Amino acid sequence: MSEKTLYAWAGGREAFARWFDAFYDLVEQDELLAPMFGGTVTTEHRRNVTTWWSEVMGGPADYTEHEGGYERMLAKHRDLGITSEQRLRFVTLLSHAADVAELPDDPEFRAAIMGYAEWGTRLAVHNSQRDAETAAHAPVPRWGWGVAPPYEG
Repeated sequence: MSEKTLYAWAGGREAFARWFDAFYDLVEQDELLAPMFGGTVTTEHRRNVTTWWSEVMGGPADYTEHEGGYERMLAKHRDLGITSEQRLRFVTLLSHAADVAELPDDPEFRAAIMGYAEWGTRLAVHNSQRDAETAAHAPVPRWGWGVAPPYEG
């Protein structure tokens, strides 16, 4: 049996779009995160983040091929000065939005996607600081199940 990607397990791009729409709806209502987006998260931003996460989770390499890959994502975070408090709120709302969007709720899937959220947001905090030393070029990461792939009996 070949293991499904996280992207396929979630339900593909439609599921990721539903998740990030739910997430950014929550962000727009949040006093700590909404100001980072001017109070409103654009359709373009939602689409681009959906494309990024879809690629990271095993979907098509559309962010790399059409949006500028890692370098563009890095540029979007440069000099934002993201705080640890904002990072934690981001991850918390992302987890809540997964429930709202009715993503699969098995512990293996949730551990994997939230593992990436923890990893990625901690890098974003570092990369967003003024004069941060960053990797100028890197591939878009490809995230997997880690130590706990789903059990399919």
